[in-house]
Amino acid sequence: MLVRNCAGGVVFFEDKVFLLKNEKGEWVLPKGVIRNGELSHEVALRRVKEEAGITAQIISTAGNTNYEFFSVTRQKPVCNKITWYIMKSLNGHYKVNKEENFTDGGFYDIDEALNIITYSQDKALVNLSYKKYKELMDQQELLII
Repeated sequence: MLVRNCAGGVVFFEDKVFLLKNEKGEWVLPKGVIRNGELSHEVALRRVKEEAGITAQIISTAGNTNYEFFSVTRQKPVCNKITWYIMKSLNGHYKVNKEENFTDGGFYDIDEALNIITYSQDKALVNLSYKKYKELMDQQELLII
């Protein structure tokens, strides 16, 4: 089995989370493979920018997930191990990268996002990340006051 280390972002703007729809019609989060000594947080920020056109900042770690699939092109099973980061979009602007085979995307209210996200572990990740995001934003507001 081929094991790939990846990194991605759970990106929030106000009370919405960013989702992408891939060529298979699956609603997913932006992520990518870590290569050649790259740091996971750098890959996560880069993939969010490349796949979604979003300039974001990392505000916390979100956790890790992994999944396995059979790669038709490689003719072997692959395990993706993903390190996730909670991110905040700086302005709410996005541009879905059609060249990366994404067909749709945008910022969605949490309830709607949890209904359309394809994979249960992504739903759990978004749910937990949103709670942590809200706590961090509330703490930040307290510091400003």
